[in-house]
Amino acid sequence: MAISRLTNNAAVLLTLTALIWGGNAVAGKFAVGHISPLLLTCARWTIASALLMIIAHRHLRTDWPVIRSRLPYLFIMGAVGFATFNGLLYTSLKYTTAINVTILQAGMPMFIFFLNFVAFRTKPHWGQIVGYTLTLVGVLLTAAAGDFSTLADLAINRGDLIMLVAALIYAGYSVAVASKPKIHWLSFLTTLIASAAIVSIFMALYEATTPQFIWPTTTTGWTIVAYTAIFPSIIAQGFYIRGIELIGGNKAGLFVNLVPIFGALLAVLLLGEAFHLYHMIALA
Repeated sequence: MAISRLTNNAAVLLTLTALIWGGNAVAGKFAVGHISPLLLTCARWTIASALLMIIAHRHLRTDWPVIRSRLPYLFIMGAVGFATFNGLLYTSLKYTTAINVTILQAGMPMFIFFLNFVAFRTKPHWGQIVGYTLTLVGVLLTAAAGDFSTLADLAINRGDLIMLVAALIYAGYSVAVASKPKIHWLSFLTTLIASAAIVSIFMALYEATTPQFIWPTTTTGWTIVAYTAIFPSIIAQGFYIRGIELIGGNKAGLFVNLVPIFGALLAVLLLGEAFHLYHMIALA
């Protein structure tokens, strides 16, 4: 009964998703110097795919006729929304600051609104616009360390542009999830993650030919791999898919604004960064 209530409560599912994704951003920071970004992307999706194949094999057999008929759509969803997005996110953390990434992540719901309008002529409700604006102010307050005048000093660099593209890509994935085939969510998630694993192998092979390639040789590196493979890859993605099913892409997208807030709190707890009054105001 408790599991049933959880899987039917979009607000709880999407809040937990944001918390886990906030942890993913912190893990990405920890990963720098311990494992290269495209190898981390490959490792997390390959391990997650293997685990889900074991868990979801019965549902996959049942849903295979539908999966086969929609395989191009499902493969692109996994390749772009999972493998490409995370490869870009981890790569951006090598070149830009957490402040810039926070601001760019906060723009994701606006991309979702725009793409939903273009694809389905879905107009955001005024309440959604007000909610987005309020959460954006909170995120900007956090990014500016309580002083909005500092935002004018931010410079666009390669990492900012990479994260901007990543945010747009994941917004497109969020919109496309609404058109997913009528199959069990485990079958859907497993197919997408398997597709991401296939694509990310080629991404990692390319990275292996560059000086940026880093094989994890420390406990920290392998711990990051384990965390990203289980929590952001399986649990959070499953929660996000279910949340979109329950309340739609526009409303679900607003919960993405919690990611920078949770990321900031986790940075305080795990990285020892100071917690200020403006953090409390922004969180509220």
